[in-house]
Amino acid sequence: MYAKTAEFDAEQQQMAQYAKVLSHPARLAIVQLLARRQECIVGDIAQEFPFLSRTTVSQHLQELKNAGIISGEIDGVKICYCLNYDAIQAINAMFKSFFKNISEGSCCK
Repeated sequence: MYAKTAEFDAEQQQMAQYAKVLSHPARLAIVQLLARRQECIVGDIAQEFPFLSRTTVSQHLQELKNAGIISGEIDGVKICYCLNYDAIQAINAMFKSFFKNISEGSCCK
């Protein structure tokens, strides 16, 4: 199957990827938790969300890591996660620029 995403510029594609990864409330909550704590061990993260299985939390962490939003280091038998502040700053700048260029107008009123 041919995806027509190639027809869009690189910034639009990158923003769409970040938006897709951040579109799940669990992933947003994990990012907020990591921002508050600076770093977390996967078990601590799972305890913050008792309504999610540890496997589900691990899958969300993997999505965030694959997108470069977080990084994880193995510390013995534990994995310690933290935010990738370079990626966070890039995402922030991208979306600020995007919304700055969208002005209020009349549409179907």
